[in-house]
Amino acid sequence: MPNWTNEQKQAIYENGNNILVAAAAGSGKTAVLVERIINKIINEKIDIDKILIVTFTNAAASEMRERILNAIYEKLEKNPDDENLQRQITLLNMANICTIDSFCLDIVRNNFYELENISPNFRIADTTEIDLLKEEVLEDIFEAKYENEEPDFEKLIHTYTSYRDDTPLKDLVKKIYNYISSNPFPLEWLHEKVEMFNLR
Repeated sequence: MPNWTNEQKQAIYENGNNILVAAAAGSGKTAVLVERIINKIINEKIDIDKILIVTFTNAAASEMRERILNAIYEKLEKNPDDENLQRQITLLNMANICTIDSFCLDIVRNNFYELENISPNFRIADTTEIDLLKEEVLEDIFEAKYENEEPDFEKLIHTYTSYRDDTPLKDLVKKIYNYISSNPFPLEWLHEKVEMFNLR
């Protein structure tokens, strides 16, 4: 058994409260989380398929599943007749150990009828499809702006493009879009920044 620090022990055994574990890379966060899960299984008799474990990447989810399985096997070696541990190995196949994305996707897929305008056969577009849709929307917007001959748009064209090519402006729009998409409230953030230039 590892020599857990007091802080790690608290993260493993604390109950009835929300816990935030913040630590540097390689400090043993995953090991602590696995031990916390094993503690839930053994001491609190909670089945592994009743615990939700979400990660950011598929690789991390796979690693977590493997570590939990190995930890259960280690406990079984010491207590080979433990029926609870034997059951956990079977239940591990049904356990919710996944990425945040796939968890959210499952929720939407299983409850689409509760949501407005969601088709039951919806799917997630791949990166190439999304890029093509962005390009198509951008082309449509530019075409409409050209047709309407909007003065503000014409100023943008003269400022950011050459005589024959509006690609630099389109690239700038895409760059801004990608940047603000990392913000939790992109439109509010963008409006706030635009207002900073509105010197009256």
